[in-house]
Amino acid sequence: MLLDLDRVDEAIVAYDAVIALQPGHAGAHFNRGNALAQRHRLPEAIAAYDRAIALAPGYAKAHNNRGLALRALNRHDEALATYRRAIALDKDFAEAHLNAAHALLSLGDFARGFAAYEWRWKIPATAPHRRAFRQPLWLGTPPVGGRTILLHAEQGLGDTIQFARYAKLLARTGATVVLEVAPALKPLISGMDGAARGVATGEALPTFDLHCPLASLPLAFKTEPASIPAEIPYLGAPAERVEKWRPRMQALARPRIALTWSGNAAHANDRNRSIPLARLEPLWSHEGASFISVQRDVREADAGVLAGAARLVHVGDELSDFADTAAVLALADLVISVDSAVAHLAGAMGRPVRILLPCSPDWRWMLAREDSPWYPTARLLRQPSIGDWESVIERVRQELRSAPLEPCGGAY
Repeated sequence: MLLDLDRVDEAIVAYDAVIALQPGHAGAHFNRGNALAQRHRLPEAIAAYDRAIALAPGYAKAHNNRGLALRALNRHDEALATYRRAIALDKDFAEAHLNAAHALLSLGDFARGFAAYEWRWKIPATAPHRRAFRQPLWLGTPPVGGRTILLHAEQGLGDTIQFARYAKLLARTGATVVLEVAPALKPLISGMDGAARGVATGEALPTFDLHCPLASLPLAFKTEPASIPAEIPYLGAPAERVEKWRPRMQALARPRIALTWSGNAAHANDRNRSIPLARLEPLWSHEGASFISVQRDVREADAGVLAGAARLVHVGDELSDFADTAAVLALADLVISVDSAVAHLAGAMGRPVRILLPCSPDWRWMLAREDSPWYPTARLLRQPSIGDWESVIERVRQELRSAPLEPCGGAY
């Protein structure tokens, strides 16, 4: 109960009390490991899981959560081995299969990773997003030439932007592609090359012959790291939106740097990947540049900081959808973002973007590299240790100081 109330330290004390009374209580060791992991006391969490497993070798959940702690330490090979032990104990353990997929994808093993990624449909949190169509699911066969295929979003806005790139590949085979996306993305996606039609979730669908969830497209195309379709840009701001924002942006001194610091608050890894706005103050204090906040959802803890940041021009409240966001990014010279939909949008548009990543990031950013095969114009800046945003922010600050940003040209 304490853990559910996020009173983590009190929960640890309670588990310690149980273990003092019953040292052989495997469940108490397991739950204590979960609490320790929430506090980023990961070596201690692993030791707690090890004790639970020693007491109950068939404890599949303990093996799985041990893998999560190892992954948080970037020990992905060890995590994968641990997930596999959980699966050996319970072959239908969907969460362990999906966690193994994340480890495989992080390690660059796309063939096995994307195959295992289909286990997401067995997870209660994601299973409701599975669509029941009478039309067949397409995962690479049969040929789609001459047919209409519906590609439908099932995850976040960033995932939608990342995987929408496959529409162009399908169109080249002679398919007619319909893209169903969140309403905020429809004005942006509707003009995308390869998409014959964009539909907002909840709108009536046109007639189609086949369908595929967007995040299953890498599996359908047998994508490997070397074959990621990265014809950039594949998204662009509508011309009328650029003209709408041009006077506002031209009034700001160049170079113009667009900034976003938090993603979806409901994301499982939000506490690690979003940054409190106050910690970014060294960036917008940089002289000689204009900083523009494109943060649409400002959290209560950040609102006061934003109100007092005179040098940070906030336009997030004026962005009606992602076509507006794209227009601002098109008129900016650089984008600095955490792992969010804005980072994906900047990459898909071919804008220069610095993506600030936690120590153990999402699988799509892979490991120990500063570039991204998904977004060639992105540069990845990773935490060297859990919670260390200061060194990441200092790297960006030093970069801005030592290599003054030139105004970015292009079609806009």
